[in-house]
Amino acid sequence: MNENVSLKNGNKFRLYGWCGILLICFAEGALVAHRNGSVVAHYICVWTTPICWAGYLLFIDGLINKMKGSSLIYNRRKEFFIQVVLSILFWAMFEVYNFHLKNWEYMGLPENGFELYPGLAVSFGAIMPGLLMTGELIEGLRLFDRFRITKLNVSNRVVYGGIVLGFLFVMFPLLIRDDIAKYLFGLVWVGFVMIFDPIVYASKGESLLKQLEEGRLGRILSLFTAGLICGFLWEFWNYWATSKWVYKAPFTQEIKIFEMPLIGFLGFAPFAWEYFSFYNFCKLFARKKGEKA
Repeated sequence: MNENVSLKNGNKFRLYGWCGILLICFAEGALVAHRNGSVVAHYICVWTTPICWAGYLLFIDGLINKMKGSSLIYNRRKEFFIQVVLSILFWAMFEVYNFHLKNWEYMGLPENGFELYPGLAVSFGAIMPGLLMTGELIEGLRLFDRFRITKLNVSNRVVYGGIVLGFLFVMFPLLIRDDIAKYLFGLVWVGFVMIFDPIVYASKGESLLKQLEEGRLGRILSLFTAGLICGFLWEFWNYWATSKWVYKAPFTQEIKIFEMPLIGFLGFAPFAWEYFSFYNFCKLFARKKGEKA
């Protein structure tokens, strides 16, 4: 990475970045109007989450483009749309888990499928690019470059042990009664990192284990911070929206960040690691396909 990367370089902030800011302001203005009884604003507030996240992706991509001269939406759009599709598929898996764990539910969703499904697609599709783009921006600012640890010896025992333990983490909540399983969503939140990342490491892909092996924490902490930032924005925009989610998780219901119980909010940090590991796991298949070609 270029050591002189900065938001103050000569690259201009792209027009679509300003459009992203306007989209967010539009949605926030509708929330205020809705509280004052506007019927039109009520309809717009059904779309608060997808509008705000579409705006956020445009805005954050504009910042990355200004900083680096290259970004997903500006000149890596194929990669961006792949992330959107993978994001929807990966989140659908968590929805399947939630049928058993029952940690959240949705309220006020449109009954008309022509309204419902596009909104869900944008909302769920924004998860991966939102997390990874935020992490890319933070890493580009080099905030955590000085954070180092003793280099980790990544042996076969670490790789295979992580995969086995991760598999147990993601399977165990599905195999027990739902009244107990609802306490174990944290295992799912970290289990897939423990499955995907060692596989990516062993396949010479971009992995968090490789960072630890080199004694570097920059990317790990950047993603950790990105998860908390995106989590805060998800909960902030969700709180006043007409279509929203609420949590039934049994922990710290008396201490919340908007709708999210505190312990659940902390889970947004490893959630970013999870999406990073899943994305780089999927990239292995594209690499193998390219090698065969």
